[in-house]
Amino acid sequence: MKFFNLTFCILFIISAGLQYNDPDPYLWIPIYLIGAAISFQAFKGKYYPKFTLLIAGLFFIYCIYLFFDKFGVLTWLNDHNAENIAGSMKASEPWIEETREFFGLLILITVLTLNYFKSRRISK
Repeated sequence: MKFFNLTFCILFIISAGLQYNDPDPYLWIPIYLIGAAISFQAFKGKYYPKFTLLIAGLFFIYCIYLFFDKFGVLTWLNDHNAENIAGSMKASEPWIEETREFFGLLILITVLTLNYFKSRRISK
């Protein structure tokens, strides 16, 4: 689990850096840095289950919003036939940006949830 958390800490820091040119970096840089900080603390063996669960819950709520948003995942699935969203680094359409953000949140939620359950096992 240490290697897992160190890997995701590094990946989340890189992801935060890549958000610099994003249309809304003020939102996404902190989101990825929070994920990196929680992963780094878990790497060091320090778990904060209530905080981790709170953050995962907030990310999940935002994830639901991105799924149903006007240009969200449903638009990508229904109106654009799940077209390739990774073909270019430039998000030329708003539904590409929203869908990528949705999947980024899913990765964050997965890592945070795994750390939450790990922290619960340790505390028992």
